[in-house]
Amino acid sequence: MSFPLLTATAVLPAVGAIATAAVPAAQRTAAKWLALVVSLATLALAAVIAFRFEPGGARYQFTESHPWIKDFGVRYELGVDGIAVALIALTALLIPFVILAGWHDADPLETGSRRWRPTQGFFALILAVEAMVIISFEATDVFVFYIFFEAMLIPMYFLIGGFGDRAHEQGEKAASTQRSYAAVKFLLYNLAGGLIMLAAVIGLYVQAGNFSLPEIVQARANGSLHMATSTERWLFLGFFFAFAVKAPLWPLHTWLPNAMGEATAPVAVLITAVVDKVGTFAMLRFCLQLFPEASKWATPVILVLALISILYGALLAVGQRDIKRLVAYASISHFGFIIMGIFAMTSQGQSGATLYMVNHGISTAAWMLVAGFLISRRGSRLIAGYGGVQKVAPVLAGTFLIGGLATLSLPGLAPFVSEFLVLVGTFTRHPVIGIIATFGIVLAALYTLVLYQRTMTGPVKAEVATMPDLRVRELVVVVPLIALLIFLGVYPKPVTDLVNPAVQHTMSDVHQTDPKPAVEAAK
Repeated sequence: MSFPLLTATAVLPAVGAIATAAVPAAQRTAAKWLALVVSLATLALAAVIAFRFEPGGARYQFTESHPWIKDFGVRYELGVDGIAVALIALTALLIPFVILAGWHDADPLETGSRRWRPTQGFFALILAVEAMVIISFEATDVFVFYIFFEAMLIPMYFLIGGFGDRAHEQGEKAASTQRSYAAVKFLLYNLAGGLIMLAAVIGLYVQAGNFSLPEIVQARANGSLHMATSTERWLFLGFFFAFAVKAPLWPLHTWLPNAMGEATAPVAVLITAVVDKVGTFAMLRFCLQLFPEASKWATPVILVLALISILYGALLAVGQRDIKRLVAYASISHFGFIIMGIFAMTSQGQSGATLYMVNHGISTAAWMLVAGFLISRRGSRLIAGYGGVQKVAPVLAGTFLIGGLATLSLPGLAPFVSEFLVLVGTFTRHPVIGIIATFGIVLAALYTLVLYQRTMTGPVKAEVATMPDLRVRELVVVVPLIALLIFLGVYPKPVTDLVNPAVQHTMSDVHQTDPKPAVEAAK
C-alpha cells in the first residue's frame, strides 16, 4: 500500500513524546491532554490495521521495505501477521488508560516542589515506550527489532527510577533508594540478555548474510540455507535468553517484583501488560521461525522452566504482604502459562498463548490500576493496612474483585478461554506437564480470594473509614477494561480468528502437526 500505515502507527507516539516533552513546564495539564490525544490517535491507527488486516491473506501484510545499511544487509523492513496485529491493538488500547490512570502521578507534592521530575517527562516517556513496543511488533528485520527491543529499556528505566510509587512506609529517602535499586536491576538484567542476543544476531548474519526474517525462513525452507545443528542451538539460546529475561521466565524473573513494586501502578501495567509481551511475542516470531529444530530440541527444558514459573510465581504470590508485589508474582505465574503454550508445539497451545497475552494484558491492567487507586487513597501498599473497604467504597471493591476473578481465570471472563486452550494444547502432547500446571489455577484462586478477603471484607479499619469511592476519571479507566474482559470471555472469536492463521504458519515452520486424538470421533 502507498501509505506507510505501520510506520505512522509507531512514529505518531514518538513525535507525540517529543511534543509532550517540549510543552512549557507551567503547562502540565496541556501536556497531559496532548499525550492523551496522541495515544487516542495511535489507537485509531491500530484499529485501522486490525480492521483492514485479512486473516486469510498473505502472512505479512502492510509490508514496508527500504534499504538502510546496505553494506550489512540491514533493511527498514516492517510487516504484521495476526499475532502482531493483536498485540499492537492491545498496546494502543492500554496506553490511553495508563495515561488517564497516571493523570496525577507525576504532579509535584506541593507548589514549587522539585522532588519529582517534570510532569511532561512522565507522559513523554510513556509515549516513547509505546512507539518502541509497536515497532518491535512490526519489525521483520532482526536488526531493526533488536534496536528497539533494547532502546525501550531507556525510557522504562527513567519511569521506574524517576517516577516511582509515592506510597512507601519507610520514608522518601528509603523510597528513593528502593526505586533506584529496582530501576538499575531492571536495566542490568535486560541489558545482559540483550548483549547475549547481540552476539546471536551477529552469528545469524554470518550464517544467513542478511537480517530479513521472511528471507531467512524461506531460505531454510527451500534448503538454500543450512545451519549446523550445534550452530543453530547456540543461536537459539542467545535469542531465547534475552526473550526469557524480558518475559520473564524463572529463574530470570527476579527484576520484575522489584520493578513493579517500586513503579507507579500505571507504569507497572506498562511493564507487565505491554513491555513484557515483546519477550513472549519474540519467542513465537523469532525463536520458532528462525530455529525450528533447536526450538524442538529445547522444548522439554523450557516446559519444565515454564511449569516452575507457574507454581513458583503462584506460591510466592500467596505469601506476599505487598499488594503490588503480589500482582507481580501472579504475572510471573501467568507468563509461565504463556510460554508453556508456545512450546507445547500444538495449535491450541499457541493460539491460547497468544490469546493469553491479550487477555492477561487487559486483566492485569484492570486489577493493577484499581489496586493503584486503592493504594493512592490509603498511602500504603501493605495488605495489612486495609480492611472493610467494600463497606465504604463498594464500586472500588467490586471492580477490584472482578479484576481478581479474571486473574484467576473464572469462566465467563477472558483469561479462562486462553488458559483452557493452553492447558488443552499442552495436555495433548505433554500430559504430565499439563496436569501439574493445573495446580497453578488452584493457587491463583487462593492468592486472589485471600487478598480480597483481607483488604475488602471484615471490620472497617479506621484508616479507610473515610475512603472515597471511584471517581469519574477512574471509572472511565476501569469500566471499559471490565467490559472487554466480559466480552472476550463470552466471545473470543474476533481474536482467535485473527491469530489462528499465523499460528498455523508457525506450526508449519517448526514442522509440527497436532497429535491425533486418542479416541476417534463417532461418525
